[in-house]
Amino acid sequence: MTTNPPNLRPDLAHMTLPEAEARRGGPTIGMVSLGCPKALVDSERILTRLRAEGYGISPDYAGADAVIVNTCGFLDSAKAESLEAIGEALQENGKVIVTGCLGAEPEYITGVHPKVLAVTGPHQYEQVLDAVHGAVPPDPDPFIDLLPASGVTLTPRHYSYLKISEGCNHKCKFCIIPDMRGRLQSRPAKAVLREAEKLVESGVKELLVISQDTSAYGTDWKDREVKAPILPLARDLGSLGAWVRMHYVYPYPHVRELIPLMADPSNGILPYLDIPFQHGHPEVLKRMARPAASARTLDEIAAWRAACPEITLRSTFIVGYPGETEAEFDYLLDWLDEAQLDRVGCFQYENVAGARSNDLPDHVAPEVKQERWDRFMEKAQEISEARLAAKVGKHLPVIVDDIDEDGIATCRTMADAPEIDGNLFIDEGAGDLSPGDIVTVEVDEAGEYDLWGRLTA
Repeated sequence: MTTNPPNLRPDLAHMTLPEAEARRGGPTIGMVSLGCPKALVDSERILTRLRAEGYGISPDYAGADAVIVNTCGFLDSAKAESLEAIGEALQENGKVIVTGCLGAEPEYITGVHPKVLAVTGPHQYEQVLDAVHGAVPPDPDPFIDLLPASGVTLTPRHYSYLKISEGCNHKCKFCIIPDMRGRLQSRPAKAVLREAEKLVESGVKELLVISQDTSAYGTDWKDREVKAPILPLARDLGSLGAWVRMHYVYPYPHVRELIPLMADPSNGILPYLDIPFQHGHPEVLKRMARPAASARTLDEIAAWRAACPEITLRSTFIVGYPGETEAEFDYLLDWLDEAQLDRVGCFQYENVAGARSNDLPDHVAPEVKQERWDRFMEKAQEISEARLAAKVGKHLPVIVDDIDEDGIATCRTMADAPEIDGNLFIDEGAGDLSPGDIVTVEVDEAGEYDLWGRLTA
């Protein structure tokens, strides 16, 4: 089953289907999962339900009785890629069910691909199952069809995404996520912890906490006992014995209360924050309808680093937003120089159907957006290279992701999330390691985005 390879776009998640053969003569389903890790979790839940009903999971089109395409609809380029994936599945298999964010626009999909069997929106699990049942009726056997203890996972066995909420209450002008996925709906803390416990019991060594707005978790509960439920949830997750990595954290004031947890390794919360700043200039942020106190954000970053010197900060930015002037872009470069973020991604602004930013005046020419993107990434690369060089000689814990046939280990430090950040490579003495091992290395070389090291005794 083909799917997007990982590249510079953080909205794409690589998916590897697990080996899960149907019993002889049983129905099989294929899955193509596009988009962010939140969509990957949706794909896992759908496949877990199907496995429980006796369906096998096919890793290729030819072996599948039908194919589910879980789409992304965040950017126009992502929409085009989703339509291409649907077309490929139709050509190779013929029976295709579409779900995911682009499924919120069914006419858009059927207008291009009228032969799809069904179109459902994001996290509409029951509707997807109904569509599968209609296309490929289940053939259950109550004596052998059992729900897998830890469900179906589409990530390596040693790490897993943990989705704690759906939707978003922000009204950013460039984003249509609230229209597609709705307002914030936080999962009960007990349900999140129960899922996390099962994952750790099954061998998961790293939990990647995701949502559209992680720091807002639980603020949609009217009768909540604490102002910021993400804080007790983080403490409880950190007690499970796995690495806990926080993604998509907006810099609300209560985030500063997470930092002491990260500063103490015994808490299990990695000193890592993934924060979508998007820009640094106050006027651009206002046009985006985002918090515009960029100077106070720099003060907050300084306070985080004072409380936890080892903290890693990653973020994404948009260049070429409508109305962005050369002076505003230069301000962003200066802001980045001062912020010294460890890991940075960048998008060139795109119109998205339904986004309010489409109607803003003074759209930036494509060649100017490209030129600014190049300059931004050059600056980000300089910062990354310098910050990684400062790690040479340090002893760092790393988690092993892969061992190749030559015995070279691909690992990640606490500063590196899967797919989107860098790696640390061990090219000697790693033959006895296995994926999921956590070992200590001495860093002996640094590049622009990656590190190299050797095992310590």
